[in-house]
Amino acid sequence: MDDAAILKRRGYIMGINLGEGSYAKVKSAYSERLKFNVAVKIIDRKKAPTDFLEKFLPREIEILALLNHHSIVKTYEIFEISDGKVYIVMELGVQGDLLEFIKTRGALQEDDARKKFHQLSSAIKYCHDLDVVHRDLKCENLLLDKDFNIKLSDFGFSKRCLRDDSGRLALSKTFCGSAAYAAPEVLQGIPYQPKVYDIWSLGVILYIMVCGSMPYDDSNIKKMLRIQKEHRVDFPRSKHLTGECKDLIYRMLQPDVNRRLHIDEILSHCWVQTKSQVLSSAAINKEGESSQGPEPPWAPEPGSDKMSTTKLEPQEEARPKAQPETSPEEEPLQVQVSRQSEAAGIASEQPSTETEEGPPRQPPTLPPSPAIQEQPSTAACLSPLREQAHSEHHWPLGATGPALLFLAKATRLCHGSYVLFRLCAHSEQPRVDL
Repeated sequence: MDDAAILKRRGYIMGINLGEGSYAKVKSAYSERLKFNVAVKIIDRKKAPTDFLEKFLPREIEILALLNHHSIVKTYEIFEISDGKVYIVMELGVQGDLLEFIKTRGALQEDDARKKFHQLSSAIKYCHDLDVVHRDLKCENLLLDKDFNIKLSDFGFSKRCLRDDSGRLALSKTFCGSAAYAAPEVLQGIPYQPKVYDIWSLGVILYIMVCGSMPYDDSNIKKMLRIQKEHRVDFPRSKHLTGECKDLIYRMLQPDVNRRLHIDEILSHCWVQTKSQVLSSAAINKEGESSQGPEPPWAPEPGSDKMSTTKLEPQEEARPKAQPETSPEEEPLQVQVSRQSEAAGIASEQPSTETEEGPPRQPPTLPPSPAIQEQPSTAACLSPLREQAHSEHHWPLGATGPALLFLAKATRLCHGSYVLFRLCAHSEQPRVDL
């Protein structure tokens, strides 16, 4: 039985293809029960790698069933059929993703960036309070609803943090995510605090929001890492960013993990708490800097306009390769760095000296030429999908069909044990059937 027939039996009328990878794809669909459009991830367990089958999908499904937050993409139903396919029915990002939004419209004004960043930060706080870490935060994974509100998606690399007997968080040692958004400790292969890793990625995202470009050029990982460890953050003078905004970014992009901001400190930062206000032209002096307060120490030298010239492009993520089965004590440190062309706070939680899977080990030497993990990016599918959306009118998604772009990464999913759950008719909390 094909996918359309299977979905039809469960009350979904399948629409266009939104993305496809080696063992997973994303389809649009209309839910006859919910009376609106959804996105459906379809994963073929027969084609998926073993490590994804055994580790990543079970984690993702557990976390999707747990999360319920207004700034996180909703999951309505997950089911598996006898031939080994898993179907995940999720909220559709009708306005695309943040990367495409910024590439099309340019950098955001601070008021708009503040609103979207607060939505994202509140979602991360919700996750961190549950000891859930995302580990793949990037603009492609931030979908936009009909009102352009942020919806955090793609929990394929997420996990529940482990704690030792004293309650301290254990360290992670598997590289996840994209190099352009990865913290220096992750790029170095050092066992890392996963919550603190998420904070660095938030800093990169906010920089992209307000500057319209990447903060670091990752075409040379060694050079990028050196700049990051020197705590160098260059801002374009042409954007006229407020000192408070630059201060927040600077503190999130702190290479010292013990000084990087905690999520609660981010939400209480003066820039995030500022009421909406537009920086007037009168507040800009002739040198192009805000006249409010002293020049921040990380600003470019007078007369310069130094910043990363890396283009804003979709980022591929490093996918952990399948490893032979080992005991937790024998499991090696995994570091795969994929090449992507794109005042201090004290963390409240001290990490355990043990990692998730065993004691810390010496990090491997950073490779001079990181291997590129070839995976189809979502954005690469956008142009033909938009054309297809405009040309196909027979599917029941209405006039908004061309804009219905659920941009979850279909190539990062795995399979294993599964949970069935769906949204109850009169409740926002999913009903879980084991």
